[in-house]
Amino acid sequence: MAKNPLPISLFLLFFTILMQTRLSNQLQESQAQAFLIIQQILNFPRSLNSLDQRRSIDFCNIEPAPYLTIVCYEENITQIHTSWLNGFGPVSGNFSMEALFHALAALPNLKVLSLVSQGLWGPIPSTIGNLTSLEILNLSSNYLNGTIPSELLALKNLQTIILDHNKFSGYLPSWIGSVSGLTALSLKNNSLNGSLPSSLSRLENLRILQLSMNHFIGEVPHLSNLTNLQVLDLGYNFLGPNFPALNNKLVTLILRKNKFRFGLTESLTSFYQLQKLDVSSNEFVGRFPISLLSLPLIGYLNIAENKFHGMLLENMTCGAHLSFVDLSSNYLTGDFPSCLKLSNGSQIVRYRGNCLANADQRQHPYRFCRNEALAVKIVPDKRKGRGSGSKVVVAMSIVGGTSLAGLMVLGIGLLFSRHAFKKPRTRVILEKAITTNPSRLFADAREICQMVKLGPLGLPAYRNFLLEEIKEATANFSRANLIGEGSYGLVYKGRFANDSLVAIRSLKMRKRRGVQAYTQHVELLSKLRHTHLVSALGHCFEYNTEDSTVSRIYLVFEYVPSGTLRDFISRQRPTWSQRITTAIEVAKGVQFLQTGILPGLYSNNIKITDVLLDSSLHVKLNNFNLPLLAENKEMGDADLPSSGSKESGKAICRVKADGNSDVRDFGVILMEIITGTAITSENDVSVIKDLFQVAIRADKTARKQILDPAACKEYSDNSLKIAMELCLRSLSSEQSERPSIEDVLWNLQFAAQVQDSWQGDTPSDRASPVFTSQ
Repeated sequence: MAKNPLPISLFLLFFTILMQTRLSNQLQESQAQAFLIIQQILNFPRSLNSLDQRRSIDFCNIEPAPYLTIVCYEENITQIHTSWLNGFGPVSGNFSMEALFHALAALPNLKVLSLVSQGLWGPIPSTIGNLTSLEILNLSSNYLNGTIPSELLALKNLQTIILDHNKFSGYLPSWIGSVSGLTALSLKNNSLNGSLPSSLSRLENLRILQLSMNHFIGEVPHLSNLTNLQVLDLGYNFLGPNFPALNNKLVTLILRKNKFRFGLTESLTSFYQLQKLDVSSNEFVGRFPISLLSLPLIGYLNIAENKFHGMLLENMTCGAHLSFVDLSSNYLTGDFPSCLKLSNGSQIVRYRGNCLANADQRQHPYRFCRNEALAVKIVPDKRKGRGSGSKVVVAMSIVGGTSLAGLMVLGIGLLFSRHAFKKPRTRVILEKAITTNPSRLFADAREICQMVKLGPLGLPAYRNFLLEEIKEATANFSRANLIGEGSYGLVYKGRFANDSLVAIRSLKMRKRRGVQAYTQHVELLSKLRHTHLVSALGHCFEYNTEDSTVSRIYLVFEYVPSGTLRDFISRQRPTWSQRITTAIEVAKGVQFLQTGILPGLYSNNIKITDVLLDSSLHVKLNNFNLPLLAENKEMGDADLPSSGSKESGKAICRVKADGNSDVRDFGVILMEIITGTAITSENDVSVIKDLFQVAIRADKTARKQILDPAACKEYSDNSLKIAMELCLRSLSSEQSERPSIEDVLWNLQFAAQVQDSWQGDTPSDRASPVFTSQ
């Protein structure tokens, strides 16, 4: 039986004393005492109560358990995850949200707060605004009520709000659009009502919006400018009747059980990343575009219980990855497609309630669907009444001679989208997950937490892999799977059970340390998610059997299939526009390493052979300056940078954050992009620098002779000149004269703009280049 909480007044008195403590050597003890109070408020089991009997509490090394995980960084609590299990029960009747959040305010570095299924009740107090470091808030599956508190606006670092399965009421506040850093907002299964605020369109960083199972009404605001939005779930509301304006990068779109009727337009054909489409149980009318079934990557399609009509063909093609299809209760005719006939148990296909021939599931007579299809007829452009009216009129005829269905307006072109892919099936391993994996205890919101880290990359969430998974993926580290061998360990190509390919780097630890010693390294690794980085997918620890210290770490990265940038230049012979685009993507990757994470990564020793290209020929930077790699680098295994940069050969050992060496390395890469010549030594760099200096002062003929002949067909001389000047500035021997990576990016984008507007030898081609000041 858990110990009853202390009286609320005693908690507040205790905290008044705690908050007055300012000595730095008492900080850890103060946070430990705060944690003990939180433990008693939340009615944790008696097994934890023994902690308060010790003078010094090592709360950062509490063994993770399903009901509690604590993560610390530099002697500060940064994450608290709790989840109720059978045997512990909810908080007691003396529970106070005010007391709980007063206690939480004593943890100034708290970034993640996940209190799932704790039996919490009452409104969220205004004191939540004191948790100024909070980034992720998950209070799902409780009994919280009231309105969404406006004090959330004070949390400038807030990225994720998950309040699913509670009893919140009132409107979704318009101020939500001012939480500019928000990437995930999930309010599923509450009692919110009213219309959706137009301010949602201002959340440009939003990736997940889940508002299903509420009482929202009216039109959905324009969300087409939310270019990062990947998951939109508005199911089980009263929204409509017009289909919402959306961006084409959605992964999941759920509009099930609403009042949508019009506007399912052909713009969906550009939704190339769509995995799941569910528009079932609405009032959509019009022709069903059979091309939906042949989308090459779609996995889930549900149009059931609408008024779609159209003819299916027996020999039509279906997408190879379709696992769920529901066409039930529409007015479809023709032959049931043979590609939907189950060849194994992996597909679920439902189609009853149509008028399909050669079908096993119950169908209506053909006449039934034909009459209903005729009831939806687009007539020529006419005026309503005496010639006044709209561009399109949909006349509902008398069905079966007995009922008049009325008149309605319908949008032209009910054509669906192409290209969606099957949802990844990578299983999140919970049994042995360490404390740095935030998705461990997110319960109902697990998918949200995965998508928060997913970004626009289509990658699964960062996680902790089991050693058995790593061995299976690499065929027990078979030499046949070895794809790299260097100063930072061996790299294997791996294939997991879901057929996903990965690159696995094996690092032998030179010092014997426990798991906690690598917490900071793993947290940094998990942040390396960017369009132009080879992103980390997870890690695995291998232990020494005698003392349980970490003997080896396996780092799992996405697999990039299309070779290096050097290969691309020599084999694909890209145009000048393609080269500028590639240089911009390299610069964006470097910029993210320096400024996109804290602390930034500098002196990354980036060589052109570290610039990889994915299947779409987009840049992915590899081998950046991870402290974990530097610490365990095999000494004596000299690795001459293919860029020829003397500085970059020393870069990995630097402690001081120096972005200038990265800019110099970029200059070497840009030089090879321009010339198409492999640069393998410092002498090569010096010779070509001299050629650039002469060519910039000379005419366009001299510059053309330096440019790779493969790029000479269509290029702007002014764009080339900008790139050459930028290259020289980046390679300056005086570090103070080199541009910042932001300046590099700006000037490359200017060169691209000049190239785009170029039309032969026009005045725009003779414009002077512009450089930003450092």
